[in-house]
Amino acid sequence: MTLRFDTDVSTAETQYGTVLLHQRTGEYWELNPTGALVVRTLMDDGDETAAVAALVAQFDIARDRAEQDVRTLVRDLKDAGLVS
Repeated sequence: MTLRFDTDVSTAETQYGTVLLHQRTGEYWELNPTGALVVRTLMDDGDETAAVAALVAQFDIARDRAEQDVRTLVRDLKDAGLVS
């Protein structure tokens, strides 16, 4: 599943991860480096399996934890109206 940010969402890379700003509501979110990696993978035409593999390869986490984290982040981004 490829993610696409809503047209009102701006992103900025920081040394700590990625910041998301919803310009219409004025709300912002900060993604830590693991969240930023997941979002980058999914937005680059990757799927959740690719995002899990990227997390496991780059960070010292178990595959089942990575799967749970990816599902939770995707759900949270959708619930916040940031992605489709």
